[in-house]
Amino acid sequence: MTIPLGQSVQDKARGAYLGLAIGDALGATVEFMTPNEIKAAYTVHKDIIGGGWLNLKPGEVTDDTEMSLALGLALLTVQQVDAVAIAEAFSQWMRSKPIDIGNTVRRGIVYYRNHGETSVPKSEFNAGNGACMRTLPIALATMGHDHNAVIAASRLQSHITHHCDFSDAGTEHIVHLLQMALNGYGRHELEKLSLEFVEHNPKYYYDTKEIYNPSGFIAETLQAVLQCFYSTDSFESCLIKVVNRGGDADTTGAIAGMLAGACYGVKSIPKRWLKKLDQNIADMCTTQAEDLLLLAPISIVSVKKIIPASHEQVQRL
Repeated sequence: MTIPLGQSVQDKARGAYLGLAIGDALGATVEFMTPNEIKAAYTVHKDIIGGGWLNLKPGEVTDDTEMSLALGLALLTVQQVDAVAIAEAFSQWMRSKPIDIGNTVRRGIVYYRNHGETSVPKSEFNAGNGACMRTLPIALATMGHDHNAVIAASRLQSHITHHCDFSDAGTEHIVHLLQMALNGYGRHELEKLSLEFVEHNPKYYYDTKEIYNPSGFIAETLQAVLQCFYSTDSFESCLIKVVNRGGDADTTGAIAGMLAGACYGVKSIPKRWLKKLDQNIADMCTTQAEDLLLLAPISIVSVKKIIPASHEQVQRL
């Protein structure tokens, strides 16, 4: 362990993981709704009440949090970033019949089961937000690594389901922002990095114009997240602003929750939201946040050859 892990870093890590789950639970209620529909139903959606198209219980989470926990468990179990271990964890998660799973994620897991490969073929159609939404464990476990190693780790987990240069760039930017926030940099310092990022990746450009109905396309997701994160000054205001945009609100909520939690710390999260969050999920998020930091900087395994799937894996499809 080469990084000093003071209480503030741990507090921010717990805030990021709980923020992810709370943003997921809050946003899931209004996922796929338009802002006008949200306004008609709730005036302003600001409480964790469940429901939504998935008919969730209050405090229940979706694939954003569940896949993050599956990824975190894989890292902790083998104590390295190992694409096979991560792919197996995702496969086991899908076998549990989750309440929701994205089409690109499903295809990627099926591809791994059929071919034993931990990277789907590169495709511009893999530019969804599914790898980004679950990236927090990578950000935590690679604290202290150099930039190239962090990128390599991010791509090992991302390419299992999303192999696309464009989505890689967005996911890696979020990892970079999370690590800066965990290291104590403030919101204004993070925005300097984001402005530099969009200068080189103009399709991610965001401004003060409100972005409504962000889709699962990673550019729209991050435009909404970054605009809300940089135009607010608290965890609560950021989360309320982003989920009331509607669209893919559980994922915009989850990613905004990671950033805001890492920036403002766990004490910034409203107690009414913490009380509503499923207690088992809250406990797992807190434990993983602490344990993943203890692994940092985690070792990273390079995949150099195809590993064939076992007959049992294929039969379970």
